[in-house]
Amino acid sequence: MFRTLARATLRSVKPAPYIEHAIVRNVSNVAGKPLRNFKTNFLLGTALFSFAAGAGYYASQSKVKVSCEAQTEASQYMKKVEEMEKNKRYEVLLPSDAKPTSMSQRMDHYVKKLQYEIVSTLAAIDGKDFVISQYQRPGGGEGAVCVLQGGNVFEKAGVNVSVMSNKLPKAAVKQMREKPMELHGDGPYPFFVASISLVLHPHNPMVPTVHLNYRYFEIQDEDGKPQAWWFGGGSDLTPSYLFEEDAVHFHSTLKQACQNHDPEFYPEFKKWCDRYFYLPHRSEARGIGGIFFDDLDTHHPEQIFQFIQECGDAFLPSYVPIVLKRKDHSFTEQEKEWQQIRRGRYVEFNLVHDRGTKFGLRGPGPKIENILMSLPLTARWEYCHSPEVGSEEEKLLEVINQPRDWVPLN
Repeated sequence: MFRTLARATLRSVKPAPYIEHAIVRNVSNVAGKPLRNFKTNFLLGTALFSFAAGAGYYASQSKVKVSCEAQTEASQYMKKVEEMEKNKRYEVLLPSDAKPTSMSQRMDHYVKKLQYEIVSTLAAIDGKDFVISQYQRPGGGEGAVCVLQGGNVFEKAGVNVSVMSNKLPKAAVKQMREKPMELHGDGPYPFFVASISLVLHPHNPMVPTVHLNYRYFEIQDEDGKPQAWWFGGGSDLTPSYLFEEDAVHFHSTLKQACQNHDPEFYPEFKKWCDRYFYLPHRSEARGIGGIFFDDLDTHHPEQIFQFIQECGDAFLPSYVPIVLKRKDHSFTEQEKEWQQIRRGRYVEFNLVHDRGTKFGLRGPGPKIENILMSLPLTARWEYCHSPEVGSEEEKLLEVINQPRDWVPLN
């Protein structure tokens, strides 16, 4: 996993050689063991890589050397990860050792592994543990909800995995996707869904909120064979304050993941994201976008599954460097209030327009707390609020009122 994260990030974030060497030397000294041993330890490797990516990203933008303060920060992450390794509390999220064969089993296996990796890394950064709630679905399936509230970095962070199998009537099945599909018989139809979803709401208004969701659907025959299948998902960034270099980094990482599979994916899915995460009643975008796609069945399922895995593996490299760079940024009470107002827009979209929320609420045996996990702890609605002309707040509104191409589409 360490190598996967490194490859995904270093395509778009390339620290100067002297920075990479300094990180290796200092981290090795702190650990008291050779760097090569880190590759056998996911949590250790991920936390160290998060620091390295953040330090390299900072240096690439501001042209400064890694400071003693940054080296101390690496040491602090090391201690946090070592403590986590002792209790191994997140290993309960990992899938069984049984080798998956069908696509449904493989997606089930992958989203659980990705949840473990993301939760472990975020906990190492924040310093506070996630609360884990695992459950079995009466009609078939299972899930794991991981929530961190009132942390040091994240005000609220939720990383959920849901695996569901049940039966749905024909009308409900047709609402599951935009593109029409041919189904045999009148139903109800057995279906399968495996998905991972996360929303992270940071304390600091300079750190953007981020969303991710990747999912796989099957409509099955009575014997369990798929008669229709598709993938969906994406990841998008919702800042309260705009740092253009952060937007470029986020989009560059996603673009590279897309281009490794199809050169048309990024331009198509970036535009799709701009269209989807839009509040028509406000005439504004939710944030600065990312990628989004649904009903994806145009390639061989193995090709799409490889694409889904690369996008999922690109999440930490796309977001962690931004968190590490911005999380200790100073802010004012007024800037915190603006963050609350922008969160209000986030709530409006999720409750009024989001298809995932609607599907969850209308599906069999809805778990309301899990579905609404994406909502922030706090938000704000001010009557006719308008930012000052020329302010940083107005700068953000200009971008979300007119979506921008942060990197070349082709």
